[in-house]
Amino acid sequence: MVSNAQESGAFICHYRLDGDGSGEQFDEQSELDLNTDGFSWLHLRSDAPDSIPRLQAIDIDPQVIEAITADETRPRMQVIAGGVLINLRGVNTNPGSDPEDMVSIRLWFRNNFIVSARRRERKLLSVEDIRKRIEDGTGPKSPGEFIVMLTEYMANRINDVVDSIDEDLSKVEAGLDENNNRETQNQLTQIRKQTATIRRYLAPQREALAELYRSRSYLTEQDSHSLQYQTDRIIHYVEDLDLAKERALVLYGELQNRIAEQQNSRMYLLSIVAAIFLPLSFLTGVFGMNVAGLPGIEYPAAFVFLVIAMVVIAIFIIGVMWWKKWL
Repeated sequence: MVSNAQESGAFICHYRLDGDGSGEQFDEQSELDLNTDGFSWLHLRSDAPDSIPRLQAIDIDPQVIEAITADETRPRMQVIAGGVLINLRGVNTNPGSDPEDMVSIRLWFRNNFIVSARRRERKLLSVEDIRKRIEDGTGPKSPGEFIVMLTEYMANRINDVVDSIDEDLSKVEAGLDENNNRETQNQLTQIRKQTATIRRYLAPQREALAELYRSRSYLTEQDSHSLQYQTDRIIHYVEDLDLAKERALVLYGELQNRIAEQQNSRMYLLSIVAAIFLPLSFLTGVFGMNVAGLPGIEYPAAFVFLVIAMVVIAIFIIGVMWWKKWL
């Protein structure tokens, strides 16, 4: 075993797999030998300065090189240059990262060779899982099984994220009655954003995997069935994300209705108070004018009578509101 090259270069790892699940790792100076039994796997950083020269050195078609080193990719599958090009996306489960910040991996494979690439600082943990399997002697036995194994690990992590979204929605739904409307709105907005971003890549990824299954290029019968199962899982997760999006919209609408009801009840209370005090304010305004001729100015008990009259008027207004069932 040898260590990997420096992080600044294109090279990440190079394995020669024997077709039984085990493999030998080589350094970046080792030549790619495609004449031995089993198959080779070369993993690179697509945006490193030496990525294109390294791919050109192993005589890969320029169209494939362009696709592998493209700045932006969307999930797709294409039979090209005697092999299969497939771009996939996995949720970002690196520590401190947002799951919806999905990581791309570009692959081109044929019977005896796989080349894969990712961006720098964008490690896909599903690839690391395959490397551990190879070290343990339980790795893929063919390029087709490599694709199936990679898809399975990616689907497992997508499942974890979809379950997490569902749990978050359940918590929001359970706490909808609490007086934390602003926090709940932020949570629902984040969930809707996360759901939409993940679905944006999962939907075309579902089509890419389905197209690979239909083409059956470099896939054994067992690999085809396994890939179909993983494709069905992706379809299921897309449907779950659609459901989560609808649930978030319904909860958001319910939250808005409750906020509106709270505002209406407060405005209603203010209206009741205003209706009671409007005639009382009128009386205090009239009898508070500093002009001659006001009744009761010379009568000491006039203030008491005015207060009693205001209380009677208030009670009368409240009684009318009660009778009208406004209270």
